[in-house]
Amino acid sequence: MLDRIRAAIPALPPAEQRVAKLVLADPRAFASLPVVELAERSHVSKPTVVRFCRSVGYDGLTDFKRKLAGSVNEGVPFVHRSVDEDDKSADIIVKVIDNAVSALLKYRNAAANHAFERAITALAEAGLKGHRIEFYGVGNSGIVAQDAQHKFFRLGVRAQAVSDGHVQVMSATMLRPGDCAVIISNSGHSRDLLDTAEIARKKGATLIAITASDSPLAKFTQSANQVLLAVDHPEDFERYSPMVSRLLHLMVIDILTTAVALRLPGELRATLQDIKKNLRAKRYMRLD
Repeated sequence: MLDRIRAAIPALPPAEQRVAKLVLADPRAFASLPVVELAERSHVSKPTVVRFCRSVGYDGLTDFKRKLAGSVNEGVPFVHRSVDEDDKSADIIVKVIDNAVSALLKYRNAAANHAFERAITALAEAGLKGHRIEFYGVGNSGIVAQDAQHKFFRLGVRAQAVSDGHVQVMSATMLRPGDCAVIISNSGHSRDLLDTAEIARKKGATLIAITASDSPLAKFTQSANQVLLAVDHPEDFERYSPMVSRLLHLMVIDILTTAVALRLPGELRATLQDIKKNLRAKRYMRLD
């Protein structure tokens, strides 16, 4: 929400810009102060404060302050960073969705195109040459790895998801140059995944890490044969359930899948069409 306000400032009238700057200077205070004091601090009229709230997409001052409070609080630890204990269902819907959309848009603007290009090229070459593509993850990231394997195997490539720590070690040990090891981790601190990354690197495989940019796992991606697809977000992995991080990781997998599919041979699309056709036969047909 604060990012949205910051981006909207150039398009606002001068008086409303002063209100916006007051919000950004101390959002918690803005959410709690009465309109009279907000107007005085901004050196504007009370109607200008309300107009500002509507200019940035909210129903009025009350709606703006309620959602602002949800954006800047600490949330409920181990549940969600954007909700409060006493939130009603309608508030939870808005807060969870707004939090996710904000994270996705922020990532869109921050994503490193050159890193994606290197990862897509490595994955497409592995698929074309029949090399292995292994997706590694544990816990919640293991589920993302399974989603990646599901999407990639439809492209006719040798893709596998591995979430067991012992099997990851065995799988990484069998990697060879030309293979790709895609390691997915929200925290980047998992010992199993760090061990797997070290083995994959020693075996000469291309290492693609989907993790936070300042994590231990990210430090494995500093040579030419390794790629970091940094996924940074405000969700503290020590305090909250992985919600936004999971959505961002799934989005990264969708980007990789789509780009790799476009680089594989044209006959692949006929195969995908056949898959859809055969899957249609597994559905119940309407009789009416």
